[in-house]
Amino acid sequence: MSKKIGMISLGCSKNQIDAEIMLASLAKNGYIICDDVDGADAVIINTCGFIEDAKKEAIENILDMAELKKEGLIGKIIVTGCLAERYREEILEDMPEVDAVIGIGSNKDIVSLVDEVLQSDETLESFGEKTCLPIDSERLLTTPPYYAYIKIAEGCSNNCTYCAIPKIRGPFRSRAPESILKEAQQLAASGVKELIVIAQDTGRYGEDLYGKPALAALLAALCKIEALEWIRVLYIYPERVTDELIGVFKSNKKLLNYFDLPMQHADEKILKLMNRKGNSESLLGLVGKIRSELPDAVVRTTLITGFPGETEESFEILSDFVEKAKFDRLGCFCYSQEEGTAAARLPDQLDDDVKQRRSDVIMEQQYRIVEKNNDSLVGKVLRTVVEGYDPYTDTYFGRTWRDAPEIDGVINFTCPFELNEGDFVDVEVMGTNEYDLIGEIV
Repeated sequence: MSKKIGMISLGCSKNQIDAEIMLASLAKNGYIICDDVDGADAVIINTCGFIEDAKKEAIENILDMAELKKEGLIGKIIVTGCLAERYREEILEDMPEVDAVIGIGSNKDIVSLVDEVLQSDETLESFGEKTCLPIDSERLLTTPPYYAYIKIAEGCSNNCTYCAIPKIRGPFRSRAPESILKEAQQLAASGVKELIVIAQDTGRYGEDLYGKPALAALLAALCKIEALEWIRVLYIYPERVTDELIGVFKSNKKLLNYFDLPMQHADEKILKLMNRKGNSESLLGLVGKIRSELPDAVVRTTLITGFPGETEESFEILSDFVEKAKFDRLGCFCYSQEEGTAAARLPDQLDDDVKQRRSDVIMEQQYRIVEKNNDSLVGKVLRTVVEGYDPYTDTYFGRTWRDAPEIDGVINFTCPFELNEGDFVDVEVMGTNEYDLIGEIV
């Protein structure tokens, strides 16, 4: 009799791909994948352990599953992902309800490990080499059928002082271009219209293979896949945005002019403490150059407030930078003091209330900027992918090309005829609603 498996995947889209690879292996070997965990013979919790909030979310999910297990509603509990990799001993010691802790290097063995867990009453642990994490295997997509992520590299070698990713996932290692193109073609053939290119630092792609970055060449090759309508790139470090890369964006219409540039700060002193490059002037110069070369470009960034040593003067530099850059999209996070990182040992750690106050100030600034940016879109026609229909308002909702899934806004629009999820349509912007847009189909 086939066994039922439930999956809870937390954290980023890179972690989601790991989950999809595990699900495909399990399904291929006779396991039934459940949409609902109730009644599952085993539940895999694919965790994130990047920052404190992610750890709390992972622990809450493990405890929720432990309660279901106690009530007899599920069977075994298997913890995988970044939290498992980073806190194996703590999980094994403090959470006796967990039946297995599996590091990312053992994801490739998920079928045999689940087999073993279901056949044993002993707690299982397995931690293979991080470099054995599969990134080019068959996947069972958990995204809607019209878009998918594609991971072009794994790990990170930037060693930002606040970040534990290199310790969790190992050094940066690029995936072979042939493998990427093959998977992209398969995804397009299956109905995927929007391909979202991801890695911890996509701009670094190819350095370990060729001694120099090769993202531009890879994107140019992906643009030749006819069935794809949109190609979106996430997480390009600012210093890796070259003239060659901008040129590829200019010459390929499928490649969306959406630049996700994690900057983290603007004060040169803080950036150096973070082991990051640049300063307010150079970063503003980059934003200006992108907008000059690509006038319709959307520029997104992420920032950290409350990093150790961030004085009021440092914060003023950051605030002034945000006001001048006028980012189209921005996320701001309070610094999380992560054990095992260099920044955790720095002096001048700030209180949580200071971190939060500064984050709130940045987000209030950004809200005003977004209001003005959105107002400037009224009257413009934007290519949009349909994501659903709201019967209460009798409107469709979707994402314009300016919006990445899960992290950006939506547009609600009217249409006199029936549309399907995944259709690409042109919508005229008629108004705004905070971070979102209101429109009607052209």
